[in-house]
Amino acid sequence: MLKADSRLFEHLMLAADLCLVALCWLAAYGLRFYGVGPPLVAPEVPPLRDYLLQLLPILVVWGVAFRVFGLYRPRRLGSYVSEWVDIAKASTLGVLVLVAVMTFAFHGYQYSRVVIMYFWVLSIVAASFARGVFREGLRIARRRGYNLRQALLVGGGEAAGEVLAMLGRRPDVGIRVVGLVGDKQERGRMEVERLGAFEDLRAVLDRLQIDIVIVALPHAESGRLADVLGQIGDDPVTIHLVPDLVGLASLRGGIEEFEGIPFIHLRESPLYGWNRVLKRAFDLGVGGCTLLVVSPLMLLIALAVKLTSPGPVFFRQQRMGLDGRRFNMLKFRTMRVDAEAATGPVWARPDDPRRTALGGFLRGWSFDELPQLFNVLRGEMSLVGPRPERPEFVREFRTRIPGYMLRHKVKAGMTGWAQVNGWRGDTSLQRRIECDLYYIERWSLLFDLKILVRTLWKGLRSENAY
Repeated sequence: MLKADSRLFEHLMLAADLCLVALCWLAAYGLRFYGVGPPLVAPEVPPLRDYLLQLLPILVVWGVAFRVFGLYRPRRLGSYVSEWVDIAKASTLGVLVLVAVMTFAFHGYQYSRVVIMYFWVLSIVAASFARGVFREGLRIARRRGYNLRQALLVGGGEAAGEVLAMLGRRPDVGIRVVGLVGDKQERGRMEVERLGAFEDLRAVLDRLQIDIVIVALPHAESGRLADVLGQIGDDPVTIHLVPDLVGLASLRGGIEEFEGIPFIHLRESPLYGWNRVLKRAFDLGVGGCTLLVVSPLMLLIALAVKLTSPGPVFFRQQRMGLDGRRFNMLKFRTMRVDAEAATGPVWARPDDPRRTALGGFLRGWSFDELPQLFNVLRGEMSLVGPRPERPEFVREFRTRIPGYMLRHKVKAGMTGWAQVNGWRGDTSLQRRIECDLYYIERWSLLFDLKILVRTLWKGLRSENAY
């Protein structure tokens, strides 16, 4: 019954789409010759009957193109944007085929290129708008209990929990989970009735009217997938597979399709493409303005450093940044020139005897970090990101702290989420790493701005900077 209803629904949608496309062709003709458009080359308007001849090829081509791009498959879990992209692809293909048909089959007729261009734009906009209205109507009906589909969840763990949470938040998709098939230990954790173990799947499908099977196996149970599919067999149900990436993905995992092949990203930096451009523009704009504002203060600090202790004004220290690349980080010098001659690389400590007379004040108020604005402008650092560490310490930390090197998937920052939460200096490395990875997972320009505002709001003073 559901299959027949779906078929009828599909035919009705196709008929509505073709009527809309035909109207767009006529509207393009009217808009060009009786509305907006460049001056006519010929003194007379081309007869409408010449353009009516193209209606049959248009309906055939657009009907095939819309089917090729899957515009009539169920999209309960799809987005508006993905459907609009498919509509644009289908209409673009249709226009290219239409031009070819006009050129070879109707070479005795002259068709306006402006009409074709108007038609291309109108067909995309009108079809996208109509689909949007239609989908929103369906979602309203589903929220009220209509057009629902019964789903069976197979599996458990984090993946199954996320599926249940998502469907609970989105009643508009019209998918109701009737129960779970999986291990007994999942029973108390899932807010859905357990209908049996994995070996009971076939019996559950025979007993219930199921439309959709959602397979969400824990990573440890992934070997059961073949058995689960074998038990489903040739049942006419829709099958969705939700991979458990929680145990595998270490940084911003996701799925992307390329040439029809799904690639599962288990580890990826958030700063690629436009994100990288936007963050760099943000660093240049805000960093450059900040440097102009604080330059008088920096000149005074440089003069004070020079007058209070022998040696250079700036201190250059090798740090590890993006993708593990090393760079020389700039600071105002706060310690003696030979501070590590006897000890080698060590952490600063309270009342450190190596500090200069001015060093304690500069470090306590973070004024020694201001020259890193030059590192930001040179592209070696960012205003916001995990604080860079010395290579000597990195070699030590990566052996005893899981995930430590993942913080190098973004540029090091002058300030970061760990610092505004109090994890600065000689504090818990584990908590700092957690904060750094939290920042990378949720990066956005607004998050960067929030961290900068909190840095200024809480002040640059830190009890752990010495």
